[in-house]
Amino acid sequence: MATSVSAPVQSGSGTPSTPQRGIVKMVLSGCAIIVRGQPRGGPPPERQINLSNVRAGALARRATQSQPDTKDTPDEPWAFQAREFLRKKMIGKEVCFTVEIKTQQGREYGAVYLGKDTSGENIAESLVAEGLATVRREGIRGTNPEQARLCDLEDQAKAAKKGLWSEGGGAHTIRDLKYSIENPRNFVDSSHQKPVNAIIEHVRDGSVVRALLLPDYYLVTVMLSGIKCPTFRREADGTESPEPFAAEAKFFTESRLLQRDVQIILESCPNQIILGTILHPNGNITELLLKEGFARCVDWSMAVYTQGAEKLRAAERLAKEHKVRIWKDYVAPTANLDQKDRQFVAKVMQIMNADAIIVKLNSGEYKTIHLSSIRPPRIEGEEKNKDKDKRFRPLYDIPYMFEAREFLRKKLIGKKVNVTVDYIRAATTSSETGPIPAFPERTCATVTIGGINIAEALVSKGFATVIRYRQDDDQRSSHYDELLAAEARAIKNGKGLHSKKEVPIHRVADISGETQKAKQFLPFLQRAGRSEAVVEYVFSGSRLKLYMPKETCLITFLLAGIECPRGSRNIPGSTPEPFSEEATLFTKELVLQREVEVEVESMDKAGNFIGWLHIEGVNLSVALVENSLSKVHFTAERSSYCKTLMSAEDVARQRKDKIWANYVEKPTEEVAQLSEEKERVAKYKAVYVTEITDGLHFFTQDVETGAQLESLMETMRAEIAEHPPVEGAFTPQRGDYCIAKFTDGEWYRARVERVESPAKVHVYYIDYGNREMLSSVRLAALPAAFGIRTLPAQATEYTFAFIQVPQDEDARADVVDCVVRDIQNTQCLLNVEYGGATCPHVTLQFTDSKDDVGLGLVKEGLVMVDVRKEKHLQKMVTEYLNGQESAKSARLNIWRYGDFRADDADEFGYRR
Repeated sequence: MATSVSAPVQSGSGTPSTPQRGIVKMVLSGCAIIVRGQPRGGPPPERQINLSNVRAGALARRATQSQPDTKDTPDEPWAFQAREFLRKKMIGKEVCFTVEIKTQQGREYGAVYLGKDTSGENIAESLVAEGLATVRREGIRGTNPEQARLCDLEDQAKAAKKGLWSEGGGAHTIRDLKYSIENPRNFVDSSHQKPVNAIIEHVRDGSVVRALLLPDYYLVTVMLSGIKCPTFRREADGTESPEPFAAEAKFFTESRLLQRDVQIILESCPNQIILGTILHPNGNITELLLKEGFARCVDWSMAVYTQGAEKLRAAERLAKEHKVRIWKDYVAPTANLDQKDRQFVAKVMQIMNADAIIVKLNSGEYKTIHLSSIRPPRIEGEEKNKDKDKRFRPLYDIPYMFEAREFLRKKLIGKKVNVTVDYIRAATTSSETGPIPAFPERTCATVTIGGINIAEALVSKGFATVIRYRQDDDQRSSHYDELLAAEARAIKNGKGLHSKKEVPIHRVADISGETQKAKQFLPFLQRAGRSEAVVEYVFSGSRLKLYMPKETCLITFLLAGIECPRGSRNIPGSTPEPFSEEATLFTKELVLQREVEVEVESMDKAGNFIGWLHIEGVNLSVALVENSLSKVHFTAERSSYCKTLMSAEDVARQRKDKIWANYVEKPTEEVAQLSEEKERVAKYKAVYVTEITDGLHFFTQDVETGAQLESLMETMRAEIAEHPPVEGAFTPQRGDYCIAKFTDGEWYRARVERVESPAKVHVYYIDYGNREMLSSVRLAALPAAFGIRTLPAQATEYTFAFIQVPQDEDARADVVDCVVRDIQNTQCLLNVEYGGATCPHVTLQFTDSKDDVGLGLVKEGLVMVDVRKEKHLQKMVTEYLNGQESAKSARLNIWRYGDFRADDADEFGYRR
C-alpha cells in the first residue's frame, strides 16, 4: 500500500522524511510535480513536490485578464523541454519521494525517485545530467553526498554541452505559444476533421479541457462533442459548488488524459467554442464517460460527432440500464411495459395522420401508434382561418400534409411493420376541457419496415420536422440522432417543408352529397369504365368515400348488387342490424386507404355513385356475399357479375353462418325431391370454352347469348370498316374499355390492364378471356353503341372443382396441354359447385358423353383430389377419390412410383 501523500512534514526541517509513495498527476515545470494518492470513494488527496537543490526554466505565462497592465511572459530557454522530459518519464507513474524542507508558506522540497522506493531513478539527477536544470550551489555543504553528485553531473553536462550548456543560448527552444485563434471556425474547417496531435494541459471538468495543439502550439479550450458532464457552478461569493459527481467526473478525465499525448478530431466551432473528440491509445474518453455514468448525451453537439452517434447513445443507454452514478434514480420510459408490449410486429391498417398509424396486432386488437419525436406539417391559426367561407380540410389545405400521408400510405398500408415502443406520452388536460383529456395517452414508437425507419424517411423528405426537447427529457425516439441528421439533410437540400419553392396546392372537389355536381360527373365516370381510386373512408360495409386522383374529386360510393346490414344512425332509438359492424370491419381491412378500381353504373337521388369496386382482382360485393356479410340485391340481375354473386350466395347459404345462421330454405317440391335423392344440386348450363390459362383457369361464354355476341361483333366491325379509327388518336389508360386489333386482323372488345409504354400496352379481351401485349396504334376507343351496357362482357372466369393444380411447371404444363386438347374452343356443360377467392369452382361435362372433365384428369393420374369437407359435396368427393385410387393402381403419370412419397409430392408441387 502507498503511504498517503498528505502526511505532514515539520516546517523548516532539513532531514529527509520517511519515504512516501504516490502517482504523478501533473508536471508543473522541470522542477515541480503534483502527486496524488489512490482514490477511495472519491478524488484522492494530492500535493506539490518541488525538487531540492535544482532549478529549471520557467514556462510561459499568460497575462492576467483582470490586470490589463500585465503582459504575456514567454518560455525561458529549455523550460518546455525540461517539462516534457519529466512528463514523458513520469506522468501517471508511481514514484517514491522524500520531503526535506517545508517552508513557512507550505511549499515542500525533496527528492523524487521513479518506482516504489529510493533505489529507483533520481529525477533531479536525470534532469541535471541532460542539461535541463541547474544546481543550486549556494549553501552547499561538502559533507552532503547528494549535492556533491548533482554538482558532478552538472559539470559533466557542461563539458558535453548538453541542453542549457549547448551553444546558441537555446533561443530555438522557446515556443511561439498562441493563446487564441484569429478565426477559429476556419481553423477547425481547415483541419478537415483529421486527428491533430495534442497534449492535454488542464481539465476544467469531465468534458472540457485545455489542450496544446502540436506542432503549432495553439493553446485552446476543447469541449467534448455530444456529451456534457456535471460542472462546478460559481456562486456569487466566488466559491465553486460542484454538481453531483462533478468532482468524480473531473478526476476520471484527469487520471486518463491530463498531460497525456492524445489526438483530437476538431469537429465544429459554434460561437467560438471548439467541439472535438479526444482519442487516446486506450480508447475514446467520450464513450468511457458515458458508460461510467459521468456524462449525458447532448443533442445540440451530437450532430457534429464524427465517430458514430449511435455508439454514444448505446453507451448512455448501458449506464441508464445499470443506474450508474448520475443515472442512479433513472426510470426508463417503458419500464412498466412487458417485453411483448415494447417490441412487436403488426399490420398497418390505416394512416391517421403524418405521424400516426393504426395497426392490427397478432391478437386481433387495434392500436394507434404515433411516430416518436416528429411533428407533422401544420399551419398557423391565422392562415387557417383567413378564408372563413371555406371549409378547412387539413389533408388538402395544410402544405405537404397530403404528400406525407400518401408517402406513408403507399409505403405501409396493408404491410407488416416492426414496432419498438420508445415512450408513453401521458394524457394532458387543459383549462378548457377540465378533467377531460385534451390529448389522450399516446404510444410513441419507432416503426420500421425492411430495415427503414419510417419517421427518418418522412423527415428526410421534408414531410415532417423533429421535435426539440429539454435536455433532461428522456421521452424521445431511440433513433433521435438519425432524425436530427435527416432533418439537417432535408434543410440543406431544400426538401418539402424546407423548400423555397411555392407550396403544392391540392384543389380537390368534394361532391359527396352534391347532387348537381354529381350529375355532371356521372356521364364522365360511366364512360371511363374502370377508374382508379383510393378509399378514404369506410362508413359501412357497402358505403365508402373515394378519392379519384385522375378527376381530383371526392365521391361517396355505394356497392352495387348487394344489400349489406345497416349500422346505427343518428336517430334516437336507432339500433344497428346484426353483423353490420362485422361487415364494416371486413370492408375496412380489405380496402381502406388501398388503391382500387371502380366501375360507376348509376347514381342515387342523394348524389351518391353506385357501382362495383375491385381490389387486386377481388370484387368487394362478391367478397362480402361470400363471407356471409351481405345478400344479393335484385338489381344485380342486370349486371355481368350476377352469376358470380348468385353462386357465392348459394355457397354462403349452405354454410349457414353469420347473416344466414337462421336461414331456412323454402320447401318447394323440386328442392324437396332433389334433397331426398341426392345432397348436391346440379344445374348444368351450356357454355363455350374460349381460353385456358397456364394456372388451369378457363374462360367461357354462355351459349344462350352467343348469337347476340356474334351479331354485335358483325355490326361493330362493319361500322369500323366504314369509319376506320385514326391511328394513334387513342391514348390508352389503365381501366379503359377499347377495341383492339387481334393477330387475326379483326377488332375485338377489350380492357386496358397496364400501360408500360405506347409500344407495350397489356389488354384483356373481355368476351374471350385471353390477354395480349400490343402497340397503342392497334387500339381505338370503344364506340358507345357496342359498350358493356349494350352487351355485358361475355367471358367469365372459372376453375376446376375438387382438384389441386400442381405448382411444378412441368407437371402443370402436362395438365394444361391435356385440357386444351380436350375442351378449348368446344361446347361443354358447366355447373358451379362452390365459390373461390377469385372465381367460382365448377365441374365441366363433355356435351356428348356427359363425362366429367376434372374427374377424367384425376383418373389419368394428372392431378390429385382437393378434398372438400362440405356435407353436400361428399358424394362428389368420394367419386373423385375413387378415380384417384384407380389411377394409383394403374401407376399412371404422377402415380408411376405407386403411392406418393414425400419427395414426389415436392417434385410435383402438391400439398402433403
